[in-house]
Order: sequence, then structure tokens, then C-alpha cells
Amino acid sequence: MGSRPRVRGRAAAHGRRWPQAPTGQHGRTYFLATRLLTPDRRPFVHALYGFARWADDIVDDDPGATALADRRRALTELEAVMLDALRTGDAEHPVITALADTVRRYRLDHALFTDFMASMRMDLTVTDYPAYDDLARYMHGSAAVIGLQVLPVLGTVSSREEAEPAAAALGVAFQLTNFLRDVGEDLDRGRVYIPGDILAAHGADHRLLTWCRRRGTTDPRVRAALRETAALTRRVYRQAATGIPLLAPVSRPCVHTALALYQRILDEIEAAEYPVLHRRVTVPRARRAREAARGLLAVASSRIVHRARPHEVPSGAASDTPWESTA
Repeated sequence: MGSRPRVRGRAAAHGRRWPQAPTGQHGRTYFLATRLLTPDRRPFVHALYGFARWADDIVDDDPGATALADRRRALTELEAVMLDALRTGDAEHPVITALADTVRRYRLDHALFTDFMASMRMDLTVTDYPAYDDLARYMHGSAAVIGLQVLPVLGTVSSREEAEPAAAALGVAFQLTNFLRDVGEDLDRGRVYIPGDILAAHGADHRLLTWCRRRGTTDPRVRAALRETAALTRRVYRQAATGIPLLAPVSRPCVHTALALYQRILDEIEAAEYPVLHRRVTVPRARRAREAARGLLAVASSRIVHRARPHEVPSGAASDTPWESTA
């Protein structure tokens, strides 16, 4: 599902690894973008991200080190703890506490989290997707719901319902970009996220992908399939971009910067002629810095014009929550 920060906290029951907030050394695009959020919003985005990271780490754990049954059990336990916390508002671990508080404050639909866990379970057994529609059903839970979870935290100048399609599209666009960037790594885990119908249209398949991975090359048929997938991803980005004007002004620089940085990944993949089966394509540091600088300028302008106001949340300001990061 693409690389996200893997960090270990204190040990706890059942040998779980407790995730912590991401740092600048991990999840660089996420880290840069969230630094552009107002301090009152940032902890809640970290709460949502931390939980998603936790589940994703379970799924992507080394199959040679962790048996399938153990990963399935860990996901089941995590979902049970999550559902109990969403129902009662009480949890023993700060990641779950933060998640439950965020869900309560922003009145997030619990289905956004059960759908997410359903897609995580799919990753344990589903190895490929015959058609894009099949992949889209998976991405609803693994990506679209993330955009829908974060949307109320960012705030909107329209109704939440009006902004939801673009928010969901942004999550999907980010994940499609990760799929393209991580074709080789995902193949090593036994998964192919490039839709089978797109591969077949260009004479490629799982077997050819594996051959390319082993040879360290990219067959023209595979390159054509990846090119079509990149074009599809660009279309999803265009849909996602329509939602930026619907966001609260102080949140727009964060989302605009994240969108620009992720599209830069696509730019680099295309410029390098799709070498993603044998190496990870990254955005040069100087280009990331330029995008971040533009974002900072936009933040400064937005705050001067609109003067960011504290969130209206149920009793207890965000700064009173014990799990908040003040970074």
C-alpha cells in the first residue's frame, strides 16, 4: 500500500507495536503538508493518520516474519478495540484515545473506519484486481474514506456533502500514485494493484511483471500499462483539485501542497520512463523544498487575510487533550 512511517512505541499486550506521530524522516510528503495546517487542526489529522498507519503496518509486516493468521488476529483485535472506543469514548492506548476523540468531535461516521478495516483485511488475501472497478471497491475503504475522515477537520466553506466527492478522489489519487511508485515492492509482497484489464489491454500480466522485476528492466508492454494507469491517476487528480476552493481558506495550502507534491511523483515516474519495477522514484529534495516554500507563502497570506480562528469543538479545547502534539 505504499511506504508510510514505521515507528515503534512501547510494547503492550499481544506483542502489538504502538505507532507514534510521523517525523520528517518518514512520510515526507505527509509531514511537509501537515506542517502547513493550523496548530488547532494538526493533532486531529495526526490522530487519523496514526490509526491508519497502525493497521497498514500490520498488513504490510514481513510475511516471512509474521504468519498470516497472526496478522489477521492483530487486525481483528485492533478493530475490536477501535469499535469499543468509538462506542464508549474510552481506550487504554493514546492512538485509540485520540482517534475516538476526533471521531466524536467531528461527528465522523463509524462506517468510514469499518470500511477501512475491511480493505485492510483484503490485503491479507487478495493478490490482484481483475478490473479497475474491483480496485475501486478496495480503494473506497483504503483511500477514499481517509479523505472523507480528514475533510471535517480541514473545514469547508460549503456543505460537507458538496466537498465529499473531491475529498474521496484526493485519497484515491494519492493511493494510485503510491501504487505506481511501489509496483516492485508490492510485487515482492505478492500483490499487484495495477488493474488486470489495463495490463491485459497492453499484453501484460502478473507473470510479465515478475519477469521484469527479476531482470531489473521494464518491458514496453508493461510501460504502456503503467502509462495508462498514470493517465487515469491524472484524471482523478483533476477531480480532486475541484474540491480545494471548497475547503476552509487556512486549510487550502496544506491540501494544495500535498496534491502538488504527489503529482510531482507522477512527473518523476513519467520522466524516468516508468522504472518502478526495479527502483523507487522520488521527488528531488530541491523540488520538495520549492513546493513547501510556496505552501508557506500561501499559509502566511491566508492567515493575514482570514485570521485563523480556533475550532468550535465540544467542551474542552484541542490544547486540553492529553494526546495532542504541540509540534
